Amino acid sequence: MATKTGERKLQILQTLAQMLEKPSAEKITTAALAAKLDVSEAALYRHFASKAQMFEGLIAFIEETIFGLVTKISGEHTSGLAQTEAILSMLLGFAKKNQGMTRVLIGDALVNENERLQLRINQLHDRLEATLKQSLRFAVTQNEIPEDVDAAAHANLLLAFVVGRWHQYAKSGFKRDPMEFWAAQWKQLIPA
Repeated sequence: MATKTGERKLQILQTLAQMLEKPSAEKITTAALAAKLDVSEAALYRHFASKAQMFEGLIAFIEETIFGLVTKISGEHTSGLAQTEAILSMLLGFAKKNQGMTRVLIGDALVNENERLQLRINQLHDRLEATLKQSLRFAVTQNEIPEDVDAAAHANLLLAFVVGRWHQYAKSGFKRDPMEFWAAQWKQLIPA
């Protein structure tokens, strides 16, 4: 039974993500990916022009998922501080559920790949920081945090915290839970 093009592309991306879940830092080759899928490398290239394009597919999935959830959070929470907490919690939870994607988010899986991939991840981080800044500014207007809080500086701190937890999780071989101590840490992260 022939697989539809869209289904095969998804299968390739899912397999790539699964291969990234292995804590070893070995570079993933198209030959290894093809072997895992039991297809030829040529079959991979019928769906993606390059390995970089496969990683772009993973990054697009990450962006769609994360920013879709951010939109949902913004619609569900009328409090800027609650939005900020929910976004941070979601980002940590996303990593926990998507180990291979975490290696993409921290750039670990992109070493020795096309530099435009890392630039795209950097842009994703910038968008997340801007989203956090917006939620913090909203919290200021609601008098949930002091008005003298520098929203840009605090958003940068919060994103650095999340990226640090992602790194810790990936570098521990996915043993160090990114949600560990979250409730206590959130209390320390609230602008005062």
